[in-house]
Amino acid sequence: MNILITGGTGLIGKALVKKLRENQHNVRVLTRKKTDQTDEFYWNPEKEFIDDKAFENLDSIIHLAGANISGRWTEDYKKELFSSRIGTADLLRSYCKKHAVSLKSFISASGINFYGTFTSDQILDENSGVVHDDFLADLCEKWENAADEFSPLAERIVCLRTAMVLAKEDGAFPKLKKTVDFNLGAPVSSGKQWMNWIHLDDLVNMYVFAVENERMEGKFNAVADEVPNNEMFMKTLAEVSGKPFLPLNVPAFVMKLAFGEMSSIILEGTRATNKKIKSLGFDYTYSELRKAVENLV
Repeated sequence: MNILITGGTGLIGKALVKKLRENQHNVRVLTRKKTDQTDEFYWNPEKEFIDDKAFENLDSIIHLAGANISGRWTEDYKKELFSSRIGTADLLRSYCKKHAVSLKSFISASGINFYGTFTSDQILDENSGVVHDDFLADLCEKWENAADEFSPLAERIVCLRTAMVLAKEDGAFPKLKKTVDFNLGAPVSSGKQWMNWIHLDDLVNMYVFAVENERMEGKFNAVADEVPNNEMFMKTLAEVSGKPFLPLNVPAFVMKLAFGEMSSIILEGTRATNKKIKSLGFDYTYSELRKAVENLV
């Protein structure tokens, strides 16, 4: 299958490109740098340009592009969070129309904060809708709406509402691990906020599953089985790392001073269920937190 990927040089993208090629797919990567590689194609979203050759005999698009959500949310950065996801999806759609591309699938990243950023014992599934209307909920909803606009062009549309991705080399995990290594492992705020997560290997396999499984269509929570609260997450990380766990909670105001509005994704958290993706036969390698942490540590 000929697959075009945006965000192919990021944490998830690099691992996904490798896995898809191992599965004998022909993968094309959109890049902002002009190269001589036959499988890399230049694009410049700000100038609304994509190399036309990227769309020849195309079967599927996986849209991973998006500015890092953990940046400080200034008004300008909020605009970038939207444009880097939704604006780029619109650009892809315009080029698909231009070249009369008929896709087997359009697969887009989304965020587990689609439901809102708040703390509750409610277990959220894909039919829950937006429960708490806030910035991230609005971002994720518009992100998915941009994917749904591909319905005239694609046989299937899939959105993966992705939780915090645990990976050894990049993302949130190395930062959390560093605090534990400095003997500063401790719960944040009340420590009772839930922490949805997924191991990088499982997320990559989920994208491959979405490409190859024709029954998969719609929105799916990309989360592991076990959803710990913040205190249990940090305690497990400390135990596996052989480091002490401090029972002194980091005050919420410290996070707010350090990260501003973005601190909400640290201070709040709900639980989401993955029953829908598992009902299609998807198997997790890392369904329990301790096993995932042991692999990464």
